[in-house]
Amino acid sequence: MTKKYNGYRSFQYLEEGVDYVPFKLAREVDRVQSTRLEVSPQQEERAEKLMRDNLVISLHDHAFVVPENPDQIWEYRRAGRDWTGYEGLSVSGIDAVFDNLMDGTAVIMSKAGWKWDDIIWDLGMRLSDIAHQNMVIRAETTADIRRAKQNGQIAFVPSLEAATPIENEVDRLDVLYGFGIRQSGIAYSEANTLGCGLREANDGGLTQFGRLAVRRMNRLGIAIDVSHSGDQTSLDTIDVSEKPIFITHVGARALWNTRRMKPDHILKACADKGGVIGVEAAPHTTLTKEHPHHNLESFMQHFEYIANLCGIEHVAFGPDTLFGDHVALHHAFARQLSISSAHSGVDFEEVEFVDGVENPSEEFHNITRWLVRHNYSDADIAKVLGENIMRVLDEVWFTP
Repeated sequence: MTKKYNGYRSFQYLEEGVDYVPFKLAREVDRVQSTRLEVSPQQEERAEKLMRDNLVISLHDHAFVVPENPDQIWEYRRAGRDWTGYEGLSVSGIDAVFDNLMDGTAVIMSKAGWKWDDIIWDLGMRLSDIAHQNMVIRAETTADIRRAKQNGQIAFVPSLEAATPIENEVDRLDVLYGFGIRQSGIAYSEANTLGCGLREANDGGLTQFGRLAVRRMNRLGIAIDVSHSGDQTSLDTIDVSEKPIFITHVGARALWNTRRMKPDHILKACADKGGVIGVEAAPHTTLTKEHPHHNLESFMQHFEYIANLCGIEHVAFGPDTLFGDHVALHHAFARQLSISSAHSGVDFEEVEFVDGVENPSEEFHNITRWLVRHNYSDADIAKVLGENIMRVLDEVWFTP
């Protein structure tokens, strides 16, 4: 399952220290002693075959590398270059990744909030680097994803956590589509011109402009995500959208009662319209009463709950990981990104990392082992690894 990787590192076509400021970055593989799920040799062989023979898609990740020293994240972000984790991706078994850049932290760079220029910069800089190697390819169609799998490559799907930067200009969605964006959230924590984020105490739902934006995304072929939207905004989006939508990285509020998780009626509404829910693994999100220490088991308990509630055809994985100390970054970003408020005062045991799903290099190997170990059929494993996502994309994305 190792991809055709030639050792390329981000921006190596430029001169370090002259064209850009170098940082000592976190290790992409084996940064911490995260647990490899134990299975029998026969189960391991089956898991490897399933990943080899089927599309493996991450519905939400941030496949870049951050500094080894988390205190340097501010300087790193201001430098304007995010390093893609090519080495980690090469051993991940992932065939396509919906990568959400660092657009969620644009608010940190400016008190004015999410700026249009920040998004265009992040997107262009990232894609410029990707264009200088051949393991990761930019994906704009489902045919691109299938071709990447066949060629031993990884399809990179540029995505945004929220549509905040379009402000009140719906035509900016066309511009984003032209630049390669194929998925966008509605709101991220705070309210914007489209609707309310999960931080808001009073969620008024989609605005009139938000309804126009949803319809434009339908017509363009941009998949819609409501992971960080408030409950009413999420329901309105599902109702207004002419196409199925995603909840790309989330868990079940019935298992862990925080705003960051979605209640049953929203999960079911998404599934009833043909949508797919990706299960989240970022630190201290998909916890449960049985597993308050965040790890693979608590993550997969959310998966099973949503699969039983909505049907196996409507669940996938959006682990929401990165290469580096994710917990430290959450501490650094907590105030700006409303992470602490999303916990709604619920106590939890802090971990240094999410054992078993620490970063993109390992997450799908352990997910697949877990599914094999728990006797899921080959057909159902194929669905949750990628087929469910592709079904929605075949309906939502524009096909020339």
